[in-house]
Amino acid sequence: MVMSAVTHTAPPLTQNAQKNRKFPVVVLALLVPMAVINFIAFVLPVLSLGQISFMESRSGGVLTQNYTFENYLDFFTDSFNFGLVINSLWISFAITLATLICAYPIALFLHRVSPVWRNVLFVITVSPLLVSSVVRTYGWMVLLGDQGIINGSLISLGLISEPFRLINNTLGVFIGLVEILIPYMALSLIAGFGKLDQAYEEAAASLGANAFTRFRRIIFPLTLPGVALGCLLCFVLAISSFITPKLLGGGRVFLLATEIFDQAVIQLEWPRAAATSVIVLIIFGIALAIYSRVVRRFD
Repeated sequence: MVMSAVTHTAPPLTQNAQKNRKFPVVVLALLVPMAVINFIAFVLPVLSLGQISFMESRSGGVLTQNYTFENYLDFFTDSFNFGLVINSLWISFAITLATLICAYPIALFLHRVSPVWRNVLFVITVSPLLVSSVVRTYGWMVLLGDQGIINGSLISLGLISEPFRLINNTLGVFIGLVEILIPYMALSLIAGFGKLDQAYEEAAASLGANAFTRFRRIIFPLTLPGVALGCLLCFVLAISSFITPKLLGGGRVFLLATEIFDQAVIQLEWPRAAATSVIVLIIFGIALAIYSRVVRRFD
């Protein structure tokens, strides 16, 4: 009897299996260029910044190859720097809260308005971003100055006898940054309003809930992811803002960003400026961690 050998051949890969095998390669090929760009444009400068923060410097801003912790020790032992951090944090928190209060009704209205008007109103909302923040800051200097439009109008109407101090102080920085950050907050809120459905509000109204109860129990909780995103973005932009506090503060409002500029450009203390910048990055990391925890909790 002749035994015939039976050979078993593996079945050919299906088209879907071939696509699944090629998929990771395609994803990797797409991610590598962006990873290289981020490494060159972000990771390397941050590493270089951290290295400079441990260096010593001579007069004239000359860096030496001697490494020390003195820059960080000076930062944490100086009462001025402690006040600088506290001042920057509370001003940024206040600006973020005021921006949220101003932008939330705008974003909610844009979410509910008919699609015919939504695009037009959306463009109007984000149109201030087309103008440089420097130009808008100079515009606020004209409006808020002692001889500006606001004080001039109040004096001419006889409502006040001398101008209010609306500039060269914390109030001027507060007003300018809130106006500048409102479009960013509105965009973040609109992006986070995906869970908000009109049917939920109608169901609550049918059960007897008034407008305030519907907002407190339904609208605001469903929009918390957008609120968290907007607060994170505006807080980071507020605490890192330099031009607006420098111009509207008139050199009398001391924040972390303005101090970094003075240390690097005026005093030529590059290691101290780098150490302060690292502290700001740590604050950013803490804010990002808080945002991640809030988002996980409400998702």
